[in-house]
Amino acid sequence: MSETFTVRLEPVGVEFEVESGETVLDAAFRQGISLPHGCKEGQCSACKCNLVEGEVELLKYSTFALSDGEREQGGILLCRSLPQDDLTIELLNFDEELLSKSIAVKDFKGKITAKSNLTHDIRAIEIDIETPIKFWAGQYVDITVRTKDGEEITRSFSMANTPDQTQKLRFIIKKYPDGKFSRELDAGGIEIGASVTVRGPYGTCFRREGREGPIVLVAAGSGMSPIWSILHDHVTSGESRPVHFFYGARTQTDLFYLPQIAAITAAHPEITFTPVLSHASDDPDWHGAQGFVHQVVGRELKRLNVEGGDAYACGPPPMIDALSPVLFMLDFDPERTFYDKFTPSTAPAPIKAH
Repeated sequence: MSETFTVRLEPVGVEFEVESGETVLDAAFRQGISLPHGCKEGQCSACKCNLVEGEVELLKYSTFALSDGEREQGGILLCRSLPQDDLTIELLNFDEELLSKSIAVKDFKGKITAKSNLTHDIRAIEIDIETPIKFWAGQYVDITVRTKDGEEITRSFSMANTPDQTQKLRFIIKKYPDGKFSRELDAGGIEIGASVTVRGPYGTCFRREGREGPIVLVAAGSGMSPIWSILHDHVTSGESRPVHFFYGARTQTDLFYLPQIAAITAAHPEITFTPVLSHASDDPDWHGAQGFVHQVVGRELKRLNVEGGDAYACGPPPMIDALSPVLFMLDFDPERTFYDKFTPSTAPAPIKAH
């Protein structure tokens, strides 16, 4: 029988059991306790906490996420911590709403039922799962598939569908030159009908309900996937709030879903959409916003005198890193600003690889 340890989280007073060989974060997920997290691989620091009592073994992690000085002062990463005895942990960042929205992480069996090209490097896939999954708009899952050659690949992708679609999941995926999942998808190594395991849900960048003020949505590349889910979930909710939706791309050929977005904004005048092209200087047919999306977000929100509200931003790390100070200077509350960084990966371990 495997040994179990008790973990107590302060200042929230939550207790749960962790099995020997299991990380604190995985044990929390398994029992439906949603804690701050990001990459789940010791790279991003989102789950950094202080160890008050007890001992842990830390699996390999990046010192960018947890410096040597922080470790000496008792800092740990929940996603890398294997308890050696009972623990008391101080949460540095916790969201009471996040805890109240906790959903237990589970495995779901399914099959890929459709795939299509949205642009030259953006793909869409659909997965039908055997049993319903509960998730919040904006969350993601880990997808494990075995290629025709027998290689097992696990990658993390955000759902593009809304939470009421519990057994037909849709995903928007960016194709990277060295991305194994997207490469096999294009090359035929991952076919329609392929069996998959879906594990989740994960993620803290999900739509918050019952709030006041405007909503700002910012996406680039396949960051459209969770933003698409959040946008549609908001529309379905019936909430009437101004929505400022920005999408960053390189050229017009990188834009997609334009007819669908036009239909939404026509039916809901409180929703505005601003596509932003960073490489449109030589395109005489483009008369829209130009530059980097964070620059246009800053200019437009300042021009419209938008203050406060909720902001959701999903896309590559450079976009998120550039946007964060822009929103801060516009007085957006950090506790109402939610980010999801999408990172390409060729590694076999599950890393966020939208």
